[in-house]
Amino acid sequence: MIRPTVARVDLGAIQSNFRHIAEYVARERAEARLIAVVKANAYGHGAGQVARALEAAGADLLACADIEEGAALRAAGVTSEILVFGALSVSDLDGLFDCRLTPTISTPGAARAVQAAAARHRQTIRYHLKIDTGMNRLGFRFDNLQRTLPELLASANLELAGIYTHFATADDPDSALFEQQRARFDRALVDIKALDRDAHKNSDRSAIRADAAVGPCVHAANSAALLRDSRVWFDRARPGLLLYGIAPPPLASTIDLAPALSLTSRVVAVKGVRDGEGVGYGARFTAERPTTIAIVPAGYADGLDLRLAGRGFVLIRGRRAPIVGSVCMDMLMADVSGLDISPGDPVVIIGKQDQSRIDVREMAAQIGTIPYEILCRIGSRIERVYERVE
Repeated sequence: MIRPTVARVDLGAIQSNFRHIAEYVARERAEARLIAVVKANAYGHGAGQVARALEAAGADLLACADIEEGAALRAAGVTSEILVFGALSVSDLDGLFDCRLTPTISTPGAARAVQAAAARHRQTIRYHLKIDTGMNRLGFRFDNLQRTLPELLASANLELAGIYTHFATADDPDSALFEQQRARFDRALVDIKALDRDAHKNSDRSAIRADAAVGPCVHAANSAALLRDSRVWFDRARPGLLLYGIAPPPLASTIDLAPALSLTSRVVAVKGVRDGEGVGYGARFTAERPTTIAIVPAGYADGLDLRLAGRGFVLIRGRRAPIVGSVCMDMLMADVSGLDISPGDPVVIIGKQDQSRIDVREMAAQIGTIPYEILCRIGSRIERVYERVE
């Protein structure tokens, strides 16, 4: 039995978005490929279903946040390589081997822990090296590699498969930090190549070959950086939000993208409010005239933000109906005065109805947040209904 409030996910749109992004990147860098980012439950869309659809569309490398997410992808039947972005310090590292995951190593401590685990399993494990060029979150500092990297690069059971960084301000065209990070990463790549050569000068297993072609893949471009600067596409780009049909604000995209998720419900009650009466907790909305209110069974327990009251809208009968009163735990109220509304009428919270649309970027702007948060907060009690795979 499905609640009236449902998230519909168009897997065909995600596959199409993936292909169009890949074609866009290939115009500038013919050999460049994508890392499809499906962390945080595929930005609220459903990681297992989305990952399998992306595999069918040609994705050969997926990325998630932690070992637990990677294990869930394997349990869902995903067979492609899975890169774990997050920290490993408090994780059960056996999961890397049990689930065939590729870890990110971003600290000397993590390097030692993964090396010890690989030796215990009597395996060599491929990893991606994260360089901190200015985000100041995870990663080996770009200006301290001579001291921190030699031990890692010499590790007997670790094979360098990728090198990457993450931009802090790719979505801010006015920030100078983006260009600083790009230049720092370019310098770091030169330094890593020299350090790797020194670490393996008496060995045949150097991870970075002087004759190109072989060696670790380099990546840096999230969705915003992908749109902003082709110089940072390197060997792979890492679209996240773009896969789901949304360009990170304030950036615009010329890629042919389609939003993949819609959030819909139905009116469960309609009632009249007299002039001067309040609506909802705190009576924050007071009717200035006789008003008709539609009750919709979606609230903050479903991930809808409290700030939508008085700022946001829903679509009913193809018209924008203001959200009034307060967003409650399980329901919201919309002003439908002048419309012929009945219980059971369809409601669109995110998506299109007739000629009107409310998209995630608009909703985020209304409450002063980012589209990522809107998508990731859609609650687990909302059924995801999956539509067409190409």
